[in-house]
Amino acid sequence: MSPTIYHMCRADEWRAAQAVGRYDGSSQDVADGFIHFSTALQVEASAAKHRAGQDGLVLLEVDAARLGPALKWETARGGQVFPHLYGSLPVAAVNAVHDLPLVDGRHHFPPLRD
Repeated sequence: MSPTIYHMCRADEWRAAQAVGRYDGSSQDVADGFIHFSTALQVEASAAKHRAGQDGLVLLEVDAARLGPALKWETARGGQVFPHLYGSLPVAAVNAVHDLPLVDGRHHFPPLRD
């Protein structure tokens, strides 16, 4: 499993998380009962499917090893295995935060690492 995983959220959601030391997820995450993550190979397709055209997003680069047993790798879309966090994301587990600007209607991603 990938040591680095990624989550997209609104910049204002991330600022609120920094103030309290944890990120509890988007409204969709809360409804699903876990925080959705993607690997470097999955995140662009996830953005196109779930966040198409949304401006003001950031990409959280997260150290999967710091999440402990609350992180589960589960089969989801198209039989792919995705990381899901059953609990809050500690701000301290986030290695980097990248802006996700829209370029010609698509999110522009920084270089990603596995």
